[in-house]
Amino acid sequence: MKKFTFVLTLILLITTFVMAKGQNAAREGDSSSKANNHSDDKIKVTFIELGSVRCIPCRKMIPIMKEIEKEYGHQVKVVFHDVWTAAGKPYAAKHGIKLIPTQIFLDEKGNEYFRHVGFFPKDKLVEVLKQKGVEAIKIESPKEQDSKK
Repeated sequence: MKKFTFVLTLILLITTFVMAKGQNAAREGDSSSKANNHSDDKIKVTFIELGSVRCIPCRKMIPIMKEIEKEYGHQVKVVFHDVWTAAGKPYAAKHGIKLIPTQIFLDEKGNEYFRHVGFFPKDKLVEVLKQKGVEAIKIESPKEQDSKK
């Protein structure tokens, strides 16, 4: 029972973090928001995940969302809405979803260009991002950083 409580608490904390990050950013699809002033940091895609922390396939999407945020930096804005909560229900209606998880991809102008229902493997998700010119950020290893010094 303690293990279950710990896992549930961890999932809730992760979800809260993801939701807070999405709320602090500009509105969905707003390409004018940037974390800093680098021209390469333009938001090219908004990836909206509509699901719930109580849904098993939705939970499996959490690590994928985190990896996308890490690997694609400021080119992809990841937004999660728990549609089984009062705060998330309006987004289910707004996007007209019937099943969860549902992934919606918006271009830099806020227009939907792709939608998927169900668990979405990372490699397939990346293919959708690449349609809009999104490229992974090269993260240098400590050895590579030392060799530049």
